[in-house]
Amino acid sequence: MNELLGVLEGILFVVGDEGINLKNLCEIMSIDENTAKDLLLKLKKTYESKERGIRISYLGDAFKLTTKSEHKTYYEKLIVNPETNTLSQASLEVLAIVAYNQPITRIEIDNLRGVSSSHILRKLIAKGLLKEAGKSELPGRPNLYKTTSEFLDYFGLATINDLPKIEIEKDSDDETELFTSIYKDDVENY
Repeated sequence: MNELLGVLEGILFVVGDEGINLKNLCEIMSIDENTAKDLLLKLKKTYESKERGIRISYLGDAFKLTTKSEHKTYYEKLIVNPETNTLSQASLEVLAIVAYNQPITRIEIDNLRGVSSSHILRKLIAKGLLKEAGKSELPGRPNLYKTTSEFLDYFGLATINDLPKIEIEKDSDDETELFTSIYKDDVENY
């Protein structure tokens, strides 16, 4: 049971602000609804301690990890603190993907980057550079994200059309062998 609590916590962390519904949780963990509810209640109780900064919330038919509202003043300081207000390379990458492909879902961003972007998206939304822009028609109706007027101000743009144009050079029709090394292994010399 303790291991399942750890698995549940990890799942809630990975799904981020999208959350997960009870049916999907049961399927992923290969457990029944009652077991899932018991696990959720046990984990929720561990988060109720004053020493914990997160809680399990049930929002929009999904369970997700959220911060405690009683700690809001600290989170606001983090967001407006000039020392923490710089953008990381990963944040710039997510901003560029959203700016050039908006509106876009988190899953589409993750696919383009090759890594999860949940945490970065939350930070960029908290900083006011991105916002939710409705729901996609894709299965599960994931959130769509787009840039804000604060994004334009931050980068000194009048409109999104002022972004630099990206040109992608196409290789010739010759196929390139990606897995051939210029270095030859000389097995006999080993």
